[in-house]
Parts: sequence; structure tokens; C-alpha cells
Amino acid sequence: MAEQRQPRQDTMSYEERMGALMMGQRPDRVPCMPFAVGVCAKTIGMPITRMYDDPEKSFWAQMWTWEMYGYDAFPMFGYASYGGWEFGGEIKMPEGEFAQAPTVSKFPATTPEEVEALEIPDPATAGQLPLYMEFLRILQQIGAPIMVMGWAPFTAAGNTCEVDVLCRWMMKQPEVAHKLLRKCTDFSKKIIDHIVDSFPGHPLSGGTACATSANQIISPKQFEEFVLPYHKEVHEHLIARGINSIFCHICGEQNLNLPYWQQIPYGDRGILSFGHEVDLTKAIEMFGDKHIIAGNVEPAVIQEGTWQEVYELSRVCIEKGKHAPNGYILMAGCEIPVQAPPYNIYVMKKAIMEHGFYD
Repeated sequence: MAEQRQPRQDTMSYEERMGALMMGQRPDRVPCMPFAVGVCAKTIGMPITRMYDDPEKSFWAQMWTWEMYGYDAFPMFGYASYGGWEFGGEIKMPEGEFAQAPTVSKFPATTPEEVEALEIPDPATAGQLPLYMEFLRILQQIGAPIMVMGWAPFTAAGNTCEVDVLCRWMMKQPEVAHKLLRKCTDFSKKIIDHIVDSFPGHPLSGGTACATSANQIISPKQFEEFVLPYHKEVHEHLIARGINSIFCHICGEQNLNLPYWQQIPYGDRGILSFGHEVDLTKAIEMFGDKHIIAGNVEPAVIQEGTWQEVYELSRVCIEKGKHAPNGYILMAGCEIPVQAPPYNIYVMKKAIMEHGFYD
């Protein structure tokens, strides 16, 4: 482990730091956005379910947690199993010691006939979306920027029919997979329109994330056919609606897919975060000339490792990312596990304060 340094003091506020980063200017130090959602409930002694069914409590759990740790982040609302509930299925809220987020308990389209019968829902009433809009109105009331979430069609499709079913269709009935992906893409665009039209004149950014497209599940060839055109269309629609910066979390083992991710637009200055499987040096080489890079301390180590291991992983990430041409943000490689020890979470910021300042 590298020798710890004397921590330094911030010379910018959170708003100044993130503003400088988004304007292509150098902030005082590397920002730290830990990717903490469910763990915030545990931090303040609240059931994790409240993070997903009560927008106001979710907002304040995140605000109070980040106040405690001193992170550069702002509250977000949602979970990775989007699509299943919205298209008419059912979800199960997190229960038990290690449950982290809602999961689909009943998939709405597990046969080609059910895919054919799917209708594009109304984003004003479908599934979790009314709760999401309530969360965004809280942000509007305090003057905070609003992130317009564009659903990743491939992930939404896997939550609508189940991932193994989607994989079989890609191989044996590709026309069914494409039909489902078309409907998920059209719905994602309707969601974007609904949010943008609901907050005229308010500062907006875009956001997407895709884990189901990881190479643990599909091949690069499948990515090119079943992910690239639909995900690209969603990003293009975000940009067409006036959103000039898109945050995209490229989750999991995506190394073989990275050339295709390069073909997707992210606005004038996007933020691309990566799972720990993608080396930050490679991410900077492929995307850092135009966009901000974020990542990617391994979440399993944050939960199971020692604080010294988390500190060292954070330091290495900072040293790799610190001089990215368009800026860098320290994050976990995916959401921080709910059972992560509090000090393991804190030392990500500790590493920033000792190694993340720009001289």
C-alpha cells in the first residue's frame, strides 16, 4: 500500500467543482461520486424499500449520507430492473439482509405472442415512473439539475421477457428479439419526451446504463446487432431534445464491446463510467479525448475487503484517471453494496483528499 499523505482542503464548492468539470476546466481536485443508493437507507436506519417507493425519503437519505461523507454527488432515483413493471409485470421490493434493489417477480412477455401483444405504456402512469417524476419535482423545487433517464432498450427487454429468454430469441428467433427491442426503444423515447416536456426551461442532463449487454451474457457480434442501433437511437433522441451531456454507466465486462460504445453519441461532454473489469487507462485512451471518465473501484472489495484495500484501489484509480484530458470522477464500478462497512465507503473520499488534488 502506498504511503498516506496529509489531506488537503477543498478550495471549490461542490457546485463550482462540478461546474468546472462540465465546462472543460480543471477543478481543485478529482470529484468523488461513490454510486451509493441502497446503502444510504442503511446509513440513516431506514428500510431499503423506502429508497424505491418513497421519493422524498429516498432524496433525504441520499442527501444526509452524502453530507456525512462529503461526496460530490446528487440524489438519483431508480433501479436496474426497469421495464418489467412498466410493461405490465410485477416487481419485488428488496427484503432481507443482502437485498439491494427491486427485482422482477413476474415477467410480462415470455412468449412471442406476448411480445406481439405488448402495448407501449403511458409514461405518466406506468410502473415506477410516477414515483420518478415525483422525485424529479423535488429536485425542481430546490433548483437542482434534473437527469432525464433514457432507458437502455436491451436491459429493458431483458427485464420484460427475462434475460435467458431474450438470449434464446436472439439466436433462434431474432425477429422476436428485434420486435421487443423496438417497443422498448419507442417507450424509452416516450419517457424522455414526457420528462423534458414536464420541466420546460429547467437545467437537464441525460442518463443511461446498460449491464445486460456485458460480455458475460452476449458476444460483441450480438451487441452490434441487438444493442448498438437501439441504444444509439435513445442517445440521439436525448440530444435531439436539447440534452447536451449524457451520463452512461457501461456496466460489467464490456471490453470487447468498447469499439461499439465509441459509435454512440454522448453529447458535447458526456460522462462515461465503467465497471471494474475495464481498465481506466484503456477507457481514457478510447473515450477520454471527448468525454469525462468515471470509475471504477470494485464493489465487492468495498464490501468484503479491508479499508486499506479499498484505499489502495481508490488511489490507483485516481492516479490513472487524474490526468484524463477531459476530466475524471472517482466512483465505484457499480452501486456500492448495502453491507459495505462505513469506513470502507469513507476511504474513497480519504484517498481523494490525499491524492486527488491538481497541483
